[in-house]
Amino acid sequence: MSELSGATERIVVLEVSSLSVSYGKVDALHEIALKVHRGEIVTVIGPNGAGKTTLLCALIGLLPVRGHIVYLGEQQDGGRSVEKLVRQGMTLVPEKRELFSEMSVKDNLLLGAFDRYRAGHRDQLETIDQVFEIFPRLRERRAQMAGTLSGGERQMLAMGRALMAKPRLLLLDEPSLGLAPLIIKEIFRTITQLKKLGVAILLVEQNARAALQVADYGYVLETGRLSLEGSSGDLLTDPRVIESYLGLGGRH
Repeated sequence: MSELSGATERIVVLEVSSLSVSYGKVDALHEIALKVHRGEIVTVIGPNGAGKTTLLCALIGLLPVRGHIVYLGEQQDGGRSVEKLVRQGMTLVPEKRELFSEMSVKDNLLLGAFDRYRAGHRDQLETIDQVFEIFPRLRERRAQMAGTLSGGERQMLAMGRALMAKPRLLLLDEPSLGLAPLIIKEIFRTITQLKKLGVAILLVEQNARAALQVADYGYVLETGRLSLEGSSGDLLTDPRVIESYLGLGGRH
């Protein structure tokens, strides 16, 4: 993907500070601060209900926020919309994948490039070939209806569709959810491959071990607040993370 390749520099793609989100009078997120660089995988781990999905929805413009979001050097406090952020290269792969079940794999992928097509870009066939290189199984299934795919194939299709927009920042919400262990390994291998293309990735995961093994940096989110942060290597050996999220296997 020509817009995604090239030498990785320490360019800040996303910087969040004092970010809070409320549902009525209840704070779902409180004073969140995090940073993602180009070509870096940053993960947010934590228990179910901690606010991880809320964080991604807030970043992509689906929820009103308080605080500061700087994306590609531009303050996002006012006039944020999903359409504008997608046009600027921020793409969300939601937890439920949200594919068009009665459309083919190829047509689902082409829909991912619709906004670029509307903006005058005509490179979607080249981009789809690049997606097929990353996900060979999608090439094999390109004429198949999305609703007939396995869970792992559906996750590949959801990620492939997001890549059709040539994102600069990819938001992944629980990509391992409901998948068999071998498929999870394949999905996370692909996430590592995307990093090599220069894509910045913010990965939200309950599978802490898998997430920390591919991430460069991690944050632990608990009841709407960040309780820990550090390099993935440090978090993998932190006794608090091992006890709460990795179990006995953490020492291996």
